[in-house]
Amino acid sequence: MSFTDAEGNIIVPKSIRPIIRCAPTILGEKKGSKRQYRLGNLHVREYADHYKVHEDKVDPRRDPLGHILIDVPSHATAIIMLGRIARNILRKSCDV
Repeated sequence: MSFTDAEGNIIVPKSIRPIIRCAPTILGEKKGSKRQYRLGNLHVREYADHYKVHEDKVDPRRDPLGHILIDVPSHATAIIMLGRIARNILRKSCDV
């Protein structure tokens, strides 16, 4: 049995650790989890029979922009692209 997944998360069966004593959070991608928790840079996702745990380089509660740039650069790219699309739409609507 593997205790890591393809993304590098550590898988902790609830039979080993039934309760997680971390603050619940809405920050982060749920990825099918029931709940999420954070303790400093530790990000825990709760599933029916296990937890997936990884450590972020930047705590999103302290530095949201740094977290996006360092830990989820795909989100930063999407935000930049949406900004450029919005700018182009606004320019075209003002040229009428």
